[in-house]
Amino acid sequence: MSDPVNDLLTSLRDKVMGVTESALATVDGLVVASDVNKTHAESMAAIAAATLSLGHRLADQASTGNLREMTAKCSAGHVIVTAVGERALLAVMGDEGLDMAAFRREIPPLVAELRGILNADVAG
Repeated sequence: MSDPVNDLLTSLRDKVMGVTESALATVDGLVVASDVNKTHAESMAAIAAATLSLGHRLADQASTGNLREMTAKCSAGHVIVTAVGERALLAVMGDEGLDMAAFRREIPPLVAELRGILNADVAG
């Protein structure tokens, strides 16, 4: 049987050139699902949760509204941590060729779908 969350993570890798891995986690750093090969999902989830927490404080101090994402542009790629509602986050790793336009196009509906799945899971 197929897992809808894992299917969405795999779909992101298939749809956006340069996405190499991703992990969905709770805001306290617990892995919900992952599509990783070389990254340690549990470590990435914990670090992404800390990053998102710091980002929330940064946005609050700067009075710039609700945090949507934190991006690390590195010498060999990208790590993007996106808020998925109040209780979860999505960490996406990409190589140097990450198609940012496609990423920006795909992330809002993906986040909405993930949020819906997580909310239904909590309600059910």
